[in-house]
Amino acid sequence: MNERLILFVVACAASIAQGTPPRSAQMQEKFADLPGVRLSYRDSGGSGIPVVFLHAATGSSRVWEHQEPAFTAAGYRFIAYDRRGFGRTVVNQSSAATATGADDLRALMEHLRIDRFHLVGTAAGAFVGIDYALSFAQQLRSIVIANTIGGVQDDEFLELGRRIRPPAFATLPPDFRELGPSYRASNPEGTKRWLDLERTSRAGGAADHAGTPAPTQPMRNKVTFASLETLATPTLLLTGDADLYAPPAVMRLFAARIRNAESLVIAEAGHSAYWEQPETFNRAVLDFIRKH
Repeated sequence: MNERLILFVVACAASIAQGTPPRSAQMQEKFADLPGVRLSYRDSGGSGIPVVFLHAATGSSRVWEHQEPAFTAAGYRFIAYDRRGFGRTVVNQSSAATATGADDLRALMEHLRIDRFHLVGTAAGAFVGIDYALSFAQQLRSIVIANTIGGVQDDEFLELGRRIRPPAFATLPPDFRELGPSYRASNPEGTKRWLDLERTSRAGGAADHAGTPAPTQPMRNKVTFASLETLATPTLLLTGDADLYAPPAVMRLFAARIRNAESLVIAEAGHSAYWEQPETFNRAVLDFIRKH
């Protein structure tokens, strides 16, 4: 690690501890007019290898504020966007029912003239990431699949989900569902910031969407464990040891099917490891993508 990056990481760690992560000075917020949608995205630009981030259903492109400085300081081009139904992205309602998340991502990459890139998806964002890897693997240098049930449709897996998440689970407060108890106990300011971003994540800036199902898009592929066995893209699987959606036992089901996948369980993290343990998350992802 060079001296510039060491100093930047130290500054980031101090700022994160104070609850105010630094922003990349070169980050720009733009719109891309794509088929059926005006997509809002954040882009650091530059000549670095692109890393694209896909947010969860409790967020928008803004939730990656702990990742922006770390990845740009490491020399990568940071890109994150608001998926349909989230943030500032505006959808043409006539096309909303047929557009897939993978097609939106491909259209954005074509708009930015990016041929190959690393992809990082968390929770529902990883559904899109897996679908993309199944459809357009030749464009991916690697993929990080974090804290997710992946959209897998096998009956036995769906039944497993019903066993660990009872019907009332979806009505619980989002911070209870998606932030681990250690984080909520030790970092009230970080919890408040996560909730603020979650409350304003839906398109139109809705202040309160409690009980409202998160927007979903159709998939290009029916994702099954059999289809995961066809993935050849270098893959890193991450989850938290307190993740109520995708605990380590669920991650191991994915690791058993995806060839040559690397796995990591992040201690004292729930369903939002990127937010709860950003230093560990960033280090793991950076170490992984550097190899690919």
